[in-house]
Amino acid sequence: MRKLASIILFLVAVSNSFGQSKNSPLQISHLTGDFYVYKTFHDYNGTLISANAMYVVTDKGVVLFDAPWDKTQFQPLLDSIKAKHNKEVVMLFGTHSHEDRAGGFDFYRKKGIKTYSIKLTDEILKNKNEPRAEFIIPTDTTFTVGQYKFEVYYPGKGHAPDNIVAWFAKEKVLYGGCFIKSEEAKDLGYLGDADIKEWEKSIKRVQSKFKNPKYVIPGHDGGTTNKSINHTLKLIQDYNLSKNASLKTGQK
Repeated sequence: MRKLASIILFLVAVSNSFGQSKNSPLQISHLTGDFYVYKTFHDYNGTLISANAMYVVTDKGVVLFDAPWDKTQFQPLLDSIKAKHNKEVVMLFGTHSHEDRAGGFDFYRKKGIKTYSIKLTDEILKNKNEPRAEFIIPTDTTFTVGQYKFEVYYPGKGHAPDNIVAWFAKEKVLYGGCFIKSEEAKDLGYLGDADIKEWEKSIKRVQSKFKNPKYVIPGHDGGTTNKSINHTLKLIQDYNLSKNASLKTGQK
């Protein structure tokens, strides 16, 4: 009985460490197989906004796609992954230069984790005098880590000039980051570095290149449905139509 009680207490403690509570600053959820989505939060102009990221557990260690937006969760994420999978994070890919994606380069690099970005991201971070990734990769690169093979791809400008996606062909998992809006998104969000016209072309490249994804992880909000790609495209097209209509009205 005492042993059973100990096991139950351990499971409760582990569950708490994974941030499953809605009030937790770090929330980890199982996607499929060895794929996990984690969510952190950041106060942006007085509003608490969530940011999604992903990690994959391989035989050679854990591959992380984007760092927590909340810097206080840099270490708790590593601790939670270690507790759950008994593995270390070995690689981190930053999918563009914004803080909610590349903000952890310095921290994780100092932990001995290999950090990666494309040249465009590196140049932006360099110009801003912000920490950069250790390794610069071509805009379309295939990696094999343990039992998993994936492609890191730059589709063109969109949410940011340097946004990339990651595609696991066998598992049909597309990690979109902020390049993809969630199905529940009502607008395109922050557009300070966006190129809306190019974004439409870039989305169509992804649709053409990566057929029928089963799971799509957007940068913010909830959901992992593949409908988010078409929804993103519609948001872009609606935005462009609205902008063009405003320009025509202003010319009359």
